[in-house]
Amino acid sequence: MSENIIQISVFALVTAMIGLLTYMKCRGANRHQSTQNKEYFLAGGGLSWIFVAGSITLTNLSTDQLVGMNGNQMALLAWWEFSAFIGLIILAKLFLPVYYKYNCTTTTELLEKRYNNKHIRAVIGSIFFLGNAFIYMPAVIYSGSLFMQTMFNVDIPLMYIAVAFASLGAVYAFFGGLRAVAVSDTYSGVLLLGMAIFVVFLALNAINYDFSDIPADRLTLIGASDSPLPWPTLLTGMIFIQMFYWGTNQTITQRAMAAPTLKEAQKGVFAAAGIRILIVPAIVVIPGIVSYKLYGDIGDAAYGRIVGDLMPTWLTGVFAAAMAAAVLSTYNSLLNSATALYVCDIHEAYIKKDPNVVRLSGWVTLLLSILTLVLVPIYQQAESIINLLQQLNGLLSMPILSIFIVGLVFKNIDARAGIGAVIFGVMLYASLTFEFSPFYSSWHYIHLMPVTLAACVTFALVTNRFVFGNTIQFASGDEIKTT
Repeated sequence: MSENIIQISVFALVTAMIGLLTYMKCRGANRHQSTQNKEYFLAGGGLSWIFVAGSITLTNLSTDQLVGMNGNQMALLAWWEFSAFIGLIILAKLFLPVYYKYNCTTTTELLEKRYNNKHIRAVIGSIFFLGNAFIYMPAVIYSGSLFMQTMFNVDIPLMYIAVAFASLGAVYAFFGGLRAVAVSDTYSGVLLLGMAIFVVFLALNAINYDFSDIPADRLTLIGASDSPLPWPTLLTGMIFIQMFYWGTNQTITQRAMAAPTLKEAQKGVFAAAGIRILIVPAIVVIPGIVSYKLYGDIGDAAYGRIVGDLMPTWLTGVFAAAMAAAVLSTYNSLLNSATALYVCDIHEAYIKKDPNVVRLSGWVTLLLSILTLVLVPIYQQAESIINLLQQLNGLLSMPILSIFIVGLVFKNIDARAGIGAVIFGVMLYASLTFEFSPFYSSWHYIHLMPVTLAACVTFALVTNRFVFGNTIQFASGDEIKTT
């Protein structure tokens, strides 16, 4: 009982400190524009590079990463983080200049301006919205709840913890807006990264830095054909996955679009890239590998088990606070970006031009939180949360990326050709990757991503030329770049 009191007390103290620091940082912000899109969804363009880097890092690095990647209990998944470094550089050098040139609130606004059509923005915004609602948000709440349940070894139904997370996250996202989310992300991120590094050293010390008796396939960075990440996939679809996630995904790019200037935003993204390649690979694979030696193949329970067993009692409260903050910040970020997509891309375009942004966001947040809790039991049935996420992500990523590529590289493209290509791409990828389909392919799903991408781009260009009769023209550099 005394140990639990210590854990809860430390947890409450650290959580309160993060909240207080966030309040002190944000209280001076200009809130009289809180009902306007730029303030609520882009923090009024007031995020310095430090908070851009911190928010990008913690929005991505949550329990679905720490629990999911360590749950594979192999070094191979570090490649996701190594390749993410390239994705962030592409965001900074290729996508951000364009977003800032066109003064975008959402990434999909770029599509409206390049295709000169609001419908393509609404379609892609809806797909992003549905991806957040059905894939990312329930995954984050499930993995966070599982971690807390495993680390503290409590006899509390996972759904009870999930309800607590979703409720707190919804309240925070509604009242805080992006500014408070980004600031708390940064403070929590410093704490989380520090604690995660400490876990790595605890894990290594527990086995005396001796990796003997661990199977070679758990330690190699060269994936076999039957592994979760065969090495040839690094040469095919991996870079396109990262280009989509870091360059076009509203949840991530929203942080980089909230800086006062392009240069400030790029500094933040470069800092996030440095964290990604220097720190993150170790913390998402080493504890899982060590847990395999200590406990055997225990899947997604690995990270919570090793933290609960090895970390001093008083520090578990600190770590729980950091992890809870990571879960909430990622969930808040997903809620905020999903709400931005609905409000800016759909509601304002088709329902009401000038809505009360805060009130409307509240209703959207409530509905999304309820849907999240309905879907959590489905994610409980997944063999590996991170592999499931990546496969489901393919349904959306390549079709959407293809439309950004076509819109940036070419001009005089009919928006209907782009929308058709997206629909075609979703159906194509689903038919190739899901076993119930008569067109199911035995190729690894990452190999199928560049196939889907190329097919979508081809579909859009061919349809534009032969169905809508438009001559395809390449866009000049001046049309898509900024100084």
